[in-house]
Amino acid sequence: MALDNEKPYHICGGLQDNGSWCGPSQTLTRDGIVNDDWQVIHGGDGFYAAIDIVEPWIVYTESQDGHIDRRDLRTGEQRSIRPEAKAGEPHYRFQWNSPVAVSAHEHTTVYYGGNYLFKSTDRGDNWTRLGGDMTTGVDRNKLQIFGKTPDKNTLSRHDGVQEYPTITTLSESPLTPNVLWVGTDDGNVQVTRDGGKTWKNVASKVPGVPKGTYVSRVVASKTGEGAALLAFDGHRGDDNGVYIFTTSDYGENWKAIRNGIPDSAGSVHVAREHPRNTNLLFAGTEFGLWVSWDRGANWTALKNNFPTVPVDDIEIQARENDLVLGTHGRSVWVFDDLTPIEKMDANVAGSPLTFFPPRPAITWHLRNRRWSAGQKMFTAKNPPYGAILSYYLKEAVPPEAPKKDKEEKDNKDAAEEKPKTEAKGDAAEKKEGKVKITVLDKDGKVLRELEGPGAAGVNRTNWDLRSTPPAEPTPEQLEAIAAGYGFGPRGPFVEPGEYTVKIKAGDKEASQKVMVEEDTRIAISAADRTARREMIDQLYPMAKTTDKDRKTIEGIQIALKAAREQWKKDAGKPKLPDDIVKAADELQKEVDAVAERFIREREGLGNAGPPLEWKPDPLPNQVQNLLDDLDGFVAAPDGQQKEKLAELTPLVSDASAQVKKIAEEELPALNKKINDAGIPHIVPAPPPPRGGRGGEEEFEQ
Repeated sequence: MALDNEKPYHICGGLQDNGSWCGPSQTLTRDGIVNDDWQVIHGGDGFYAAIDIVEPWIVYTESQDGHIDRRDLRTGEQRSIRPEAKAGEPHYRFQWNSPVAVSAHEHTTVYYGGNYLFKSTDRGDNWTRLGGDMTTGVDRNKLQIFGKTPDKNTLSRHDGVQEYPTITTLSESPLTPNVLWVGTDDGNVQVTRDGGKTWKNVASKVPGVPKGTYVSRVVASKTGEGAALLAFDGHRGDDNGVYIFTTSDYGENWKAIRNGIPDSAGSVHVAREHPRNTNLLFAGTEFGLWVSWDRGANWTALKNNFPTVPVDDIEIQARENDLVLGTHGRSVWVFDDLTPIEKMDANVAGSPLTFFPPRPAITWHLRNRRWSAGQKMFTAKNPPYGAILSYYLKEAVPPEAPKKDKEEKDNKDAAEEKPKTEAKGDAAEKKEGKVKITVLDKDGKVLRELEGPGAAGVNRTNWDLRSTPPAEPTPEQLEAIAAGYGFGPRGPFVEPGEYTVKIKAGDKEASQKVMVEEDTRIAISAADRTARREMIDQLYPMAKTTDKDRKTIEGIQIALKAAREQWKKDAGKPKLPDDIVKAADELQKEVDAVAERFIREREGLGNAGPPLEWKPDPLPNQVQNLLDDLDGFVAAPDGQQKEKLAELTPLVSDASAQVKKIAEEELPALNKKINDAGIPHIVPAPPPPRGGRGGEEEFEQ
C-alpha cells in the first residue's frame, strides 16, 4: 500500500487478481466510502504502489513479473517504465511482487527491485543499476523438486512464478539516501552505505534463520543510519517460524525481537516503526497484528474489532497518525488516530485520567451523494466527524444513582416518558457513568458541553465542531437520531482557531488544546467571514429565544385548554363565576393567536394537499432555517439573508414580548381570580413531543 498527504489522504494498493486501486480514507459525503470512490490504476495482479510525496497525482503501480507503470491520475495516462536489459545482456528478473519506492529525500527519485536494484532520478524514464546482482544468482532450473530436476515435461513448473531469484523488499534510510537495504527471495540481505556503489550481504549474520529463507521485509529505521528492521517468511519451505530482527550497526549484529508473538502467529509478512515514537513497532503476520511499545522486547496482539487475518502490509499516515493495514482477503483497515497507542506507557496506565492530545480537526462541509442506491450498496464508514477525543481512565466512572424522587416521577409522567435512545446491545443497567466534556473558546467561554463513555481503559468520542444546539431535540428527534436519522437542531460550526477541551471524570480533570481548521476547499476573506459570523451570532440567541417562547406558550395553551374542558365536564358542580369563565375564554383566544406565531398545527395522516389557508412558517422555524442557510454555505450573507434578518428581528422581539406578558402578567392575574374562588389554578404543561425538522442532518455528528 501507499498513502499520500492530501486532505483527506488517499490509499493505493494492489489486489490479487483484481489490479491496483486508489481510494480515499474519508469522503466528504454523509454516507461514507462506497465502491465508486475507488478507481483502478493498474491491471493484472495488483501489488506494490508508490505515490509521489510532492505531486500525489503521480502514482507508480505494477503487476506481476515487473510490469511497472507511472500513472498521472489527473489525465488517466500511464507510461510503462519497466527497466529493460540492453541487447545481448541477460534479461532482468523480476519477482511476482516487485518492490517499488519513492525516495524520501527527492520526490522524483524512484527505486525498483529486480535481480538488480534500479534507481531513476527522472521518475522512471531512465534507470541506473546500483551494484551487481543482489541475489545468489542460482539457476532455478537446476534446483530439484521432490528429488527431480524439472524439464519441459514438468507440469505447472515453478507454480507459474516466472523468475527466481529476485529482490522482494527494499528500503531507503529516512536519514540519508546513501544507505539502502535490499532483501531477496533466496535469503540475501544486502546493505550499502555509499548510495549503491558497494554492497555487503549480511544474511549470514542473522541468527537462527535457515539459509535461503525468503526475506519478507526490510525497513530502514529513523533511530540511526545503520538501523533497520528485518523479517523472514519461511512458509514456502514448510517453515512457519516467527523471524523478526533489528540491527543498529548496518547488519553486523542482529537481535531477535519476537517475545510475545507465539508460534501460532505464523510467518511475519511486515514490520513497521512509528514515524515519531520509534519504540512503537507493529508487525503483521499470517494470523494477525502485533504491537510493541519497547522496540520489540515484548509484543501484544492488537485486536479491538480487527479480525484474525493475514496482514500483508502496514503503513502509517504521519500527519493524521492513522494506522493503515493491508490484509489478505479482508480489505484495507484504518485505525483512526493512533495517539492513544503512541502515547501509552506506564505513566499513562498508572494515572487516574489521561487526555491524549487531539489532532487538528477540519470543518468538512458534507453533502449527500445520492438519494438511494439500493439495498446492496457497499459502504465503509468515514472516520468520526470533527475532533476525535481519546482519553484513558484507570477506573470506570461510577454510574449515577437511580433517581427515585416522587416529584421527578410525577413530572416525568406528566411529560410522557421519553423513548430510550441507547444503542442496540447496551445493557439495561449501566455499568459505568459518563465523563463530562466541556469545549471553551480562547476567552474561556463555554461553547459546548458533552458526555463521553466512562469505561476503564481507553475511551473515544468526538466533538462535531459545533456550539450547543439552540434548542433541545424532542423525544421523537432523539428516537430518530438513535435509529440513524439525523433529525434535530444543531448549533453553528465554530470558527477556525484553537479551542480548549476539558474532560472531567469524577473529581479528576484534564484538558487539551485542539486546532480547528477550515474545509480545504473553501476560500473566504476575513471581512466576509466576520460578516457571516456577526449574522450567525445575531441569529443564535434568537433561535434560543424562539424555542424557549414556543415551549412557554405551548405549555400555557395546553394547560388552559385542559382546564376549560374540565370546567365544562364539571358543569353540574358549583358554578364557576362568570367573570372567571369570560377571562379564561379571552385569554385562550389571545394565547391561541400568539401560539400561531410559534407552532404549526399538525395535519392528519394522509393529508398531502396544501393547507386551506396559507400561513408563514412559525418563527422558530424561520429563524432556524436562516441559521441553517448560513451554516451550510461559507460566504458573506447575501441580500435576501440580510433582508430576512431585518424582517425577523422585530417580529421575534414583538412575539417574545407577547409571550412574556401572557406568562408573567395575564396568566398570573387569571390564576389569582381562580385561587380567590377556591378553584385549582392553571399550571403550564410541558409541551407534547413534536416531529423533527426533516431530512439532511449529518447523523455522524
